[in-house]
Amino acid sequence: MKRLLVLLPLLCAFILAGCAGGPSYAEAKSSIPDLAPEKARIVFYRTAVLGAAIQPPVRVNGDKVGTAKPKGFFVKDLPAGNYEISTATEVKRTLSVALEPGQIRYVRLNITMGFFAGHVSPELVEPSVGETEVMKCNFTGGQK
Repeated sequence: MKRLLVLLPLLCAFILAGCAGGPSYAEAKSSIPDLAPEKARIVFYRTAVLGAAIQPPVRVNGDKVGTAKPKGFFVKDLPAGNYEISTATEVKRTLSVALEPGQIRYVRLNITMGFFAGHVSPELVEPSVGETEVMKCNFTGGQK
């Protein structure tokens, strides 16, 4: 029992260390540049703390644009067109997204348990859902 009491604070510290530590959405929103009229924006975010150590890169058409940090979000502005969003741990998960000029899309990075490691799967969500959920996240980085 005493060992459990000693290990519990360490476990909590480990979990919290894996969470995004930047400014809140409300604080960061004003520092994110306005969307150029000919571009579209994807807001990537992860609400889950489960699997905090699992933080794979997030790729758009093979290029790394950010990391799937628990309780974190980041944005990427892109020209209109079709894109493949992917994450990979022991398996690769993909999502195809079509973007139109001036459009803002929200991609939630969900985590599920895998055989050896968790899987992070990108999911396109409705703007009303994304706008609400991202408010509980912290900014993890700017445009790449």
